[in-house]
Parts: sequence; structure tokens; C-alpha cells
Amino acid sequence: MNRILSGIQPTGNLHIGNYLGALKNWVRLQAEYDCIFCIVDLHAITVPQDPAALRASTREVAATYIAAGIDAERAVIFNQSMVSAHAELSWILTCLTPLGWLNRMTQFKDKAGKNKDSVGLGLYAYPVLMAADILIYKATHVPVGEDQKQHLELARDLAQMFNKTFAPDFFPLPEPVIMGPATRVMSLRDGTKKMSKSDASDYSRINMTDDADTIALKIRKAKTDPLPLPVSVEAAAARPEAENLLSIYAALTDASLADTVARFAGGEFARFKETLAEIAVAKLAPIADERARILADVGELDRLLRRGAERANAIAEPTMAAVKDLVGMLRP
Repeated sequence: MNRILSGIQPTGNLHIGNYLGALKNWVRLQAEYDCIFCIVDLHAITVPQDPAALRASTREVAATYIAAGIDAERAVIFNQSMVSAHAELSWILTCLTPLGWLNRMTQFKDKAGKNKDSVGLGLYAYPVLMAADILIYKATHVPVGEDQKQHLELARDLAQMFNKTFAPDFFPLPEPVIMGPATRVMSLRDGTKKMSKSDASDYSRINMTDDADTIALKIRKAKTDPLPLPVSVEAAAARPEAENLLSIYAALTDASLADTVARFAGGEFARFKETLAEIAVAKLAPIADERARILADVGELDRLLRRGAERANAIAEPTMAAVKDLVGMLRP
């Protein structure tokens, strides 16, 4: 059976963009793939983190996974740092990675900005750790957003380099899985910017912790233009706030963007927003309630994460042992 690997950083509250772009699709993938979903806490510390907040956020993300419909018995759910093979393989791959490959990574340039000389090495080497996350489980498919495709291409390049250097066909070349009509959800305050956990305005996003009233209020306050709703997908593309809200509706209802545009073409934004709010509340509020219930029993949540790490280790350890043998490391 083909294997999926994906993860989300435990930094701040997850939002509707994480749900529509990742979690909602992951739930469906459970029926089609052997799925491994981790909370990538090693990636999180590429920038400074408060230790207590990181632990709390790790549990919160795990609870959101489960509340959204990921089955902890069917899929493997754990936090990345519980499986040491991620870091071990990352170092070996780092030693194989030409600097030129990392210099081409656009996300580092975006995140580091003008502070390239002061950011940590971890942020620069982040894509190699991501490759290790994928390859340690010999994952065949990886759900990615557009902003992560370059990192997946690096994982494929590193798999090919390792295979060519040490053992043909040892690592499969992972394929991207880009799904759904809302793989990139934009800010509710600026349709040209991706929705972000770090945006200063809480009204820019719908958090997975928001209650029904808050969800509805944020949709009503979402930025729009003064025109009626667009009458075609092409017209929507020229109006980013309109396209974003229509895309969110399409993703929540499993409809195409074209069908959604056709349904509301020429209508009033106020009426559409009320319809969108009703759908969003119906889909998201129960997840927030279930998440709160799961977090009320931290002991059980930690048990599920430990069990997930044991299952992940059972897959990762034989791969890591074989890698060490191939590289020439003496093992007990």
C-alpha cells in the first residue's frame, strides 16, 4: 500500500486554511493510503520557542488532528521529536546536500528576510529535515501546498543522490499530492496574502478554536469589494477577496469553484456571507468542541502520542539501521 507522510508545526492556533488545505484532505486519505501524520516540533524550533508553549501547542495540534477526523488507530499520529531517526537521517542527508541546492530554496529567503546572517542554521537546513521526515518512512506520496513543492523536489533529489551513491532504489521518489479547491486559503483581511497563524489581526483568519459566534462574525467582517459577486471563474481571479471566500465555500461543501461561482453569480456579498457563515459554523464548530473535550484528558492524549511514536519507530528504525550499514557506520 502506498504511504502518506505529512505534518504541521505546533506554533500557534491552527486555522481554517490548515483544515481545508491539509486536515480535511488527510481524513479522506486514510481510506486510500497507509498514513503517518506528525506534529513537527523539530521544525518548530528553527525559530525561538517558549518551551512550555511548545509543549502545550504540540498537544493542541494533536487534539485538532483527532477532532478533525484523523483516526489515531488507523493513522500514525505522534510528535516528530519522539522518533530520533528523523534527526539522525537528517544529519546524514545534510552531509550529502550541496550548498547550492539549499541556496535556491526560496522559503528560507522569505523567512529570513534581511536577517540572513543572524538566523539559525536550522532554518537554512529546514528542507533537509523535511526530506528526512519523508524518506525515513519511505513515503511514496506527500500532500503539499504550492509553497512546499520546492522542498519536496529537494527530497526527491536527495533520495536519488543517496540511491546513486549507496544502493539503487533504496528510497522511493515521493510524489506530491495537491488536493482540493482551497489548497491555499488567503487572509480574510487581504486576499493577496496567505492566511497565517502569525498575522497580527485575529480577524484575518478563522481559528480552529473559534466558537460559532466568532466564526460567523469573522466571515461577516471579511474584506470584500463593492461589486456584486463575480459571474465567472475568470472574473473571480481578478478579485482576490471574492475568489477567496468563494473558494472557502467550495472547499467546505466539496464543490468546484466553477459551480460555486455559478451558484452565487451576481448576488450580494452580504447574503453570500450569511450562507458561508452557516456552512462554516456547521463544519468547524463541532471540531472545536471535540478538540476541547480531547484536551480535557491530557493523559489519554499523551498516551495516544506515545503509542503513535512506538508505531512510527517500528517503521523508521529498520530504515535507519539499513542507512547506517550502507553509509559504513559500525553498529552494535
